Amino acid sequence: MSERERTFVMVKPDGVNRGLVGEVISRLEDRGLKLVGAKFMQIDEDLAHEHYGEHEGKPFFEGLVDFITSDPVVAMVWEGQDATRQVRKMMGETDPAESAPGTIRGDYGLDLGRNVIHGSDHEDPGANEREISLFFDDDELVDWEREDETWLYE
Repeated sequence: MSERERTFVMVKPDGVNRGLVGEVISRLEDRGLKLVGAKFMQIDEDLAHEHYGEHEGKPFFEGLVDFITSDPVVAMVWEGQDATRQVRKMMGETDPAESAPGTIRGDYGLDLGRNVIHGSDHEDPGANEREISLFFDDDELVDWEREDETWLYE
C-alpha cells in the first residue's frame, strides 16, 4: 500500500487569470485527494526567491520570479496516498507540448513558461515539507476525514 502524505500544489498566475482554479481543484478532488490547506495570495520577491532558490543563477531565474510575483496564485496542500506522485501524473510534463491530453498541462498549457500549475517534486524527498512550510504555518492546515475515504482506500 502507498504511503499517505501531504503535497504542495500551486495554481500559478496564468491559471488564476484564466479562471482554472476551480478546474484544478475539481480534478484533484475527483481523484480522491483531500484539500487540507488553501490560500489565495500574492507572492513577494523574497518568497519567490526562496521557493525557486534551486534555479538561482540560471538564465530563466529572473523571468520565473517576475512571472510568479506578477499576479495572485492559489497555494494548496493536498493529502492522500502517494499524493505527490498522483499530482505529478495529473499535472503532466513541465513543457505542456510534451504533456499528454487529459493532464492539466496537456489540456490547458501552451507554453513552458505559462504551464498553469506547480507541484512538489516526488523525486526530492524533502520538497513537500520545504514547500509546505514556505507557504503555510502548521495551524493553517486542517486535519479532517472525508466521508468517502473507506471507498477510496483499502
